[in-house]
Amino acid sequence: MICIIDYEVGNIGSIKNMIKKIGYECIVSREQEIIKNADKLLLPGVGSFDFAMRKLEEFDLIDILNNEVLINKKPILGICLGMQLMTKGSDEGEKKGLAWIDAYTNLFQVDKLKIPHMGWNLVNIEKKHFLSDDLFDENRFYFVHSYHVQCNNKEDILFSTEYGVNFVSGFAKDNIYGVQFHPEKSHKFGKKLFENFCSKESKKC
Repeated sequence: MICIIDYEVGNIGSIKNMIKKIGYECIVSREQEIIKNADKLLLPGVGSFDFAMRKLEEFDLIDILNNEVLINKKPILGICLGMQLMTKGSDEGEKKGLAWIDAYTNLFQVDKLKIPHMGWNLVNIEKKHFLSDDLFDENRFYFVHSYHVQCNNKEDILFSTEYGVNFVSGFAKDNIYGVQFHPEKSHKFGKKLFENFCSKESKKC
């Protein structure tokens, strides 16, 4: 069973619909027992960094997530802001991030390009990983963001994308994965990525 973490920050409905569409058990919850019993976790996110961290604190989710992810090694996928929350912090706010990845979230510094970076863009695969298995020759995903992740360890970088600068559009370290784009808005490309994430040791409906 896949648990989408409900902390009132994120495009949860469309993610749930796509997970169910590809045939996997899925529940939206912040109940600690459900999080403990889930096979895998999804951390969505839309909005500001500090607000999202405050919501995780408000719902008493940080300790349970740290335990499941860092101690029990439960697979988790962060989406957009959810990915950024896994870093040490962000230019957008003052609060510390979850710091699961040796990375920081930076404001885009690009000339003559609109911020936020919004719309379809190509994603380059930087390393072999089950999340990128059988993706397409030209992987196009949908983005909406003003901040981007910079990884300090190059081996953590899974995907990269060009938008004035070359930025990290996905990372993977052990059981911790994040993507800057929105797979739930990315048609067949996002569907395939979700299939890759869900397929390993997860129950089908």
